[in-house]
Amino acid sequence: MKHLISKAIAVAATVMTAGMAMAGDKVVMGTNWLAQAGHGGFYQAIADGTYEKYGLDVEIMMGGPQLNNRPMLAAGRLDFLMAGNLLLSFDHVRNEIPTRVVAAFFQKDPQALMAHTGAYDGFKGLTEAKTVLMSKDAQFSFWKWLVDVHGFNNEQLRPYGYNLAQFLGDENMVQQAYGTAEPLYAAAQGASVDTFLLADYGWSTYSTTLETRQQLIDENPELVQRFVNATIEGWYNFIYGDRAAAYALIIASNPEMTAAKLDTEMEQMEELGIIDVAGALEQGIGAMSEQRIADFYNIAIAAGIVEDGSVDLSKVADYSFVNKGHGLDIKATLTASN
Repeated sequence: MKHLISKAIAVAATVMTAGMAMAGDKVVMGTNWLAQAGHGGFYQAIADGTYEKYGLDVEIMMGGPQLNNRPMLAAGRLDFLMAGNLLLSFDHVRNEIPTRVVAAFFQKDPQALMAHTGAYDGFKGLTEAKTVLMSKDAQFSFWKWLVDVHGFNNEQLRPYGYNLAQFLGDENMVQQAYGTAEPLYAAAQGASVDTFLLADYGWSTYSTTLETRQQLIDENPELVQRFVNATIEGWYNFIYGDRAAAYALIIASNPEMTAAKLDTEMEQMEELGIIDVAGALEQGIGAMSEQRIADFYNIAIAAGIVEDGSVDLSKVADYSFVNKGHGLDIKATLTASN
């Protein structure tokens, strides 16, 4: 009888220990839009068990047209936030909101200008367009840089309402575009377009950055490192491995997506050279350069987007979690087997 009781206690202890191991540290990560291929590394790390391997129980909270996740990070409702570009991070520092960028998963910002194929002679020719459609946010960010550096003028400017109807109805119209979105939507409606990635003309911000609160960095840097490492691995596996399970999670979260659409987005990202390029090639996906962030800050100052001296650059990013070549072995293994 004693033997049976002891055995039962041992089994119960084993089950409890396994349950504790499986639970992991709860982490809530927010995105800035509906699930898509550009979020693939995060979904991949859930789908293939990478987060679980790192002792993390990760929930992804989608952003979208009616939900701005950004304030939720500072409020403590999110642990990590997938942000857009460095201008938003500059804004947090300027407003003394204690968050930091800890990784940059896109080496190039997918922001672009889009024109009908052959309508203009290259990027410089776009300055001759009568009309350029720009959202309100764009008018106060990269449009100012386009005017300051590339010779565009405010007489060209018209509001963009995130509807392609105007562009499709006018062969001479130019509009802003997210490189992995509007060009694909236009193509799906039969339009042939030229896509000019702003990053290729000097708009040097990182994109799809990962932010967290300074408090979390101070109190639990080991958790931050685990999340960053696991996400880096997720991106390598998503880009170079089998992403079918990640596709399934993305589609479940955003039913407007299909495997075919996700494949097209991935092809576009590869063609535009957005993720595994530049610093990521040697330092790993997520890499950031302090000098590059300082250079972009100077670009933003020159264009009148931010005021000189308004941002303490030492508070923008924490570089200690990246630039270590993490995941390069995964890439080598996957590319060798393909």
